[in-house]
Amino acid sequence: MLDDGKKAGVWKSGRGKGRRTPKGRQYDDDALADVRALLGDLPRDRDMLIEFLHLIQDAHGHQSAAHLRALAHEMRLSMAEVWEVATFYAHFDPLREDDPVPPDLTIRVCDSLSCELAGSEALLAALQAGHDPARARVLRAPCMGRCDTAPVVEIGHRHVDHATPEAVQATIDAGDFHPVIPDYEDLAACRAGGGYDVLTRLRAGGDWEEVQQVVSDSGLRGLGGAGFPAGKKWGFVRGYPGPRLMAVNGDEGEPGTFKDRFHLERQPHLFLEGMLISAWAVAAERIYIYMRDEYPAVLQILRREIAALEAAELIRPGDVILRRGAGAYICGEESAMIESIEGKRGLPRHRPPYVAQVGLFGRPTLVHNIETCHWVARVLREGPEILSAVERNGRRGLRSYSVSGRVARPGVHLLPAGSTIADIIEAAGGMAPGHVFKAYQPGGPSSGLLPASMSDVPLDFDTLQPHGSFIGSAAVVVLSEADSARDAALNMLRFFESESCGQCTPCRVGCEKAVKLMQADAWDAPLLEELGQAMVDASICGLGQAAPNPIRAVIKHFPEEVSGDQLR
Repeated sequence: MLDDGKKAGVWKSGRGKGRRTPKGRQYDDDALADVRALLGDLPRDRDMLIEFLHLIQDAHGHQSAAHLRALAHEMRLSMAEVWEVATFYAHFDPLREDDPVPPDLTIRVCDSLSCELAGSEALLAALQAGHDPARARVLRAPCMGRCDTAPVVEIGHRHVDHATPEAVQATIDAGDFHPVIPDYEDLAACRAGGGYDVLTRLRAGGDWEEVQQVVSDSGLRGLGGAGFPAGKKWGFVRGYPGPRLMAVNGDEGEPGTFKDRFHLERQPHLFLEGMLISAWAVAAERIYIYMRDEYPAVLQILRREIAALEAAELIRPGDVILRRGAGAYICGEESAMIESIEGKRGLPRHRPPYVAQVGLFGRPTLVHNIETCHWVARVLREGPEILSAVERNGRRGLRSYSVSGRVARPGVHLLPAGSTIADIIEAAGGMAPGHVFKAYQPGGPSSGLLPASMSDVPLDFDTLQPHGSFIGSAAVVVLSEADSARDAALNMLRFFESESCGQCTPCRVGCEKAVKLMQADAWDAPLLEELGQAMVDASICGLGQAAPNPIRAVIKHFPEEVSGDQLR
């Protein structure tokens, strides 16, 4: 212990010894004033960090070190906390002090499987060659949820469908980088057709258990991929003491999936009413909608219609909170989504406890997918028979299949849940001219690839597991004889490599090693299988557990494409 005369005065004033400022980076007064102007009167709560990072990104096209330090000061957070979140999400451009400022124009080219089949690699090369990198960045981007109009390019918040270099240049020349808002059914039109009558009646004196039974009778299961019975989930959440919350998963980042966007760009109030009924059933005090940032038009529609619901006094201000994702596929996993809503990196949680018991902000939380809420409203408006009375191949219900790839009419096709790939291709107008059916992805990259010879398997919950696959989000991508199954699998593993959250070694390292092994002329099948099994056994969440599926499927069904001494 130093005596009083020898104490080192950290805050000593005057010349000589001592520091005039705290340790670490200091905030800049001008940057702090700018950040405060952007944040306005919004509460400086910890869970608002990602929303505030969006405000800075939108205003400046990047996040300078000065702005990040000012934000950390304003929110009373460490710079490390702000930096780790800003660097986790793909849609943020955080800069260090000496990093060059990116150009004002950023062109993102989707490199998902559907876009690759439609020529995105050639498009990317043409755009990179045709633009001065000092004036425009041309970047790869993961699936944008517009697989039906592949290839797709995003400039600002403007999407260019069926993109060509000429169409991209025309969009740049026009200078309008705002999203195109499609025609949709607004609140007035919805209410004129009986919308919200069910919700109003239930709030006036409904029995949640009777409603739960109706939903159960319909056979509705969660349509985000897991397929858990929707009504049964209500009972679990309701069984825990309140206060309770609800979180809606609108982050359909599985490549090939765009059904939620399809429904929200046409009838957003079917979803909103189903969401409010579900929240009523579990007595949730507040609802958080987590919507992927790749859907700027949907975000604008939801902002408008939530405000309209507040004005009509169907909800109170603050009952429904809309949160933007920031480009992280992993946030489609429910616990990672909850972490992101709380303003943190989207790292999946270890379970138990499950989110129904300990979810958002530590409270019991009901998590539903967009399409699940859509069907809750339809079932309660039209009766459980709308699903339960539809039967095909021994399966009941309806499914929204997102169909893309080598078909004549890509899009969302509403079909019986027991439909086969042959039924789906027929609904999509058959194969595209000049293409012969070879293979298909039944439920996103996680489901792998199945050959055309398996065209009679019903695509529904529980029917594909015996074949090493699953329906997931019903993201169907059709390949033809013009396509390579091994190249398709490599595309899928590159996606997983890019989107792994990095929390667990089996997934983080396994995806990287798999991509390297898959680039060999002949695949080392035993080594890939050993690697895949380690990922399945030891990964924390479904990303790492399902990533080996495309590898296994190609080795099993298309050995001629990867054959070598290892496979003989």
